Amino acid sequence: MSSFGTDSTLWQIGDDLIVPPIFSEEIPRSLPEEKQLEMSVHRSANPEQHFLEVVDHRTGKKHMIPVEEDTIDASIFAQLGLSVYDNGYLNTAVCRSSISYIDGDKGILRYRGYNIEDLAMHSSFLEVSYLLIFGDLPTADQLNMWTTRIMRHTFIHENMIDYLRSFRYDAHPMGMVTSALAAMSTFHPEANTALQGEHIYQNENMVNKQIFRCLGKVPTLAACAYRHRIGRAYNSPSNEFGYTENFLYMLDRLSENNYVPNPRLSRALDIIFILHADHELNCSTAAMRQMTSTGVDPFICLTGAASALYGPSHGGANEAALKMLEEIGSVDHIPAFIEEVKAKKRRLMGFGHRVYKSYDPRAKILKQIADEVFEIMGRNNLIDVAIELERIALSDEYFIKRNLYPNVDFYSGIIYKAMGFPTDFFPVLFCIARTAGWLAHWHEQLQNPIPIFRPKQAYEGEEPRNYVPIDERVAQESSPLDLQEKYLLRKNLPPMKEERDI
Repeated sequence: MSSFGTDSTLWQIGDDLIVPPIFSEEIPRSLPEEKQLEMSVHRSANPEQHFLEVVDHRTGKKHMIPVEEDTIDASIFAQLGLSVYDNGYLNTAVCRSSISYIDGDKGILRYRGYNIEDLAMHSSFLEVSYLLIFGDLPTADQLNMWTTRIMRHTFIHENMIDYLRSFRYDAHPMGMVTSALAAMSTFHPEANTALQGEHIYQNENMVNKQIFRCLGKVPTLAACAYRHRIGRAYNSPSNEFGYTENFLYMLDRLSENNYVPNPRLSRALDIIFILHADHELNCSTAAMRQMTSTGVDPFICLTGAASALYGPSHGGANEAALKMLEEIGSVDHIPAFIEEVKAKKRRLMGFGHRVYKSYDPRAKILKQIADEVFEIMGRNNLIDVAIELERIALSDEYFIKRNLYPNVDFYSGIIYKAMGFPTDFFPVLFCIARTAGWLAHWHEQLQNPIPIFRPKQAYEGEEPRNYVPIDERVAQESSPLDLQEKYLLRKNLPPMKEERDI
């Protein structure tokens, strides 16, 4: 018999919540018996079948819960009158998916069963996009048709161009892209489930057309946001180029009639897009899945996913890693920086990952791409800082013990900077790549519908209270409005209480 932590791990029950321990030895053994739940895993006579044995000490009953692919059905606990508390979904599987696979302990990432290293070496981004969405690598004819259809959808409506031009000159590119994605829903009413009904996505042609549209138009919207940022006229797409080449063309063409992006840089960016295309059920992909469950159209779903990616803890992590390297400045300053990290005065950005407990396989590939990009664009001293910082971290017991290995953000920011991208454009590049993964999850969920997402909460607020008329209420010691009062005083405006008296 094997089990979680020990042969019979005790999970505390409090306020009808199961709170799993981080380490079994931390669980108080002095808890009253009625507040304990005993759990262990049993193998059945069938070697392929396992059960989780749950002994509820409140009732004395024993429950055998099937274990399938290292998961149990959490809804079974509802029959016991319990909810499973998992703050931030750290150990909760909300769907079954066959798109990507991660083994964090071994540093493995696979798309549809293919190792990320093989795909990065041999495939193009559009080829990998097809794989993620439909499950298999395309044949030559399928890839040609796939590429043609997507490239035809790179053009955007003139009204969309007017909309993008209406943004302030200093608008954040990611803000422009997320807004434009939401606006796309209004440009294609035939694809809007609120107008046409959810049944429209039972039609495979309708599903595929939205995939072509989204993959085709996102790079164009991104390029327009970039040109807007630098105050230059927008470029129209060119079907003479491949997907990533066309994106660089729209970014950089001035007035040349024969401008061609550097093919080596195009390939480098294409590989980066492959590496960022999907990564299991991360925050933005979970948002995509959650919004898909509502039945809303894919443009709005993408808006929600892209908005989640906009957050500095998600899509902005490579910018934080780059900023850290710039602050270190030179190799000579690394030892002092390391000591500050150990003293918890500084954070080591670009190291460690929620999933990976060893070297992120994507970081290894990016390290090679960095050499290629620097050979073209000129070497940046930040790469020397990054390599030396990595060397020290990988040989220092302090970081080894904490599983702090370089992740994908550590090198991607350096590469983007070397290619001339401004730091506020980094999440937009991430968005272009991750659109393929988001659409793969959208497509998969359409084929395997699940009820609308409705997570439970653990209420810890006030007990029932009697209503108090306004004249009888007592002011609290501090109020959220106190800062507003100070703001009004600083502006030499009447206090809020005088405004209420008028």
